Amino acid sequence: MTTFFAELSGMLTDPFMRRSLTAAIIVGLTAPVMGTYLVQRKLSLLGDGIGHIALTGVAVGWLVGSTMGLVKSDALAIPGAVVAAVLGSVAIELVRERGRTSGDVALALMFYGGIAGGVLIIGIAGGTNANLMSYLFGSISTVTITDLWLTIGLGAIILLVGVGLSSALFSVSHDEDFARASGLPVRGLNIAIAIIAALTVTVSMRVVGLLLVSALMIIPVAVAQLVTTSFRRTMMVAVGIGVAVCVVGLSITYWLPQSPGAMIVVLAIALYAVVAALRPLVVRRRTESRDPHPDILDDVTLDQGAPRCSA
Repeated sequence: MTTFFAELSGMLTDPFMRRSLTAAIIVGLTAPVMGTYLVQRKLSLLGDGIGHIALTGVAVGWLVGSTMGLVKSDALAIPGAVVAAVLGSVAIELVRERGRTSGDVALALMFYGGIAGGVLIIGIAGGTNANLMSYLFGSISTVTITDLWLTIGLGAIILLVGVGLSSALFSVSHDEDFARASGLPVRGLNIAIAIIAALTVTVSMRVVGLLLVSALMIIPVAVAQLVTTSFRRTMMVAVGIGVAVCVVGLSITYWLPQSPGAMIVVLAIALYAVVAALRPLVVRRRTESRDPHPDILDDVTLDQGAPRCSA
């Protein structure tokens, strides 16, 4: 036990782990907030599409950095990912709104175009496909102080919009026609959701990677939906789950040589499997113990095994 606490103290006092845990907590807070709206809008795969577009932005940032002769060629990779993700998410929202093509076709274009563009541009920039791996699967060991402050700033924006405008964003996500009839700026709110989704993807990029970020946005929400019934409570529970799996997954990989992003996603999936398996038992027990008419006195009493009507 003493050894465990000594190891835990060492982890918490390690500057690298403090930066990593801070980034993981921010990702755990922000990803489920945005994921709640995407699940409500039945756009669970949007995060994947934006992630692929962000990969092209990473490669463009790398190219610009190389052209400018920066010491670190990837110094502009994250800003490039932010710009590309925002532009891509807004474009797909406008395409969806105007109905020129179906949502799944637009997402497919983002999937394939993002990957192909990233691979081609990184080659032009003088890099290799291996340079993209840390962005695809996450590389929290590469998080710098600058990256951390950028993550904190983007995370604050996501929470400010996602939580501060929750009522309006829920209305648009649940029923656009009703929101429009209520006088809400539907187009503006839809674009806001798209932009915040793009920022969420880029915030989570270093921790879980572009290929796994959608899982962290959706799985905690799916778990929360198994145990809650209201939108607000679902978001709160999902955020708690997101923070928990991020911190626990990252802590495990401090001792085990495994990918933090993969470990976090596997923990989230395992939690979903456990909750889904236990939920029928809990629901059945609640149903059996619930009085269907709690406000009405029972009109039958038992006396030595024989029923007798009460006066």
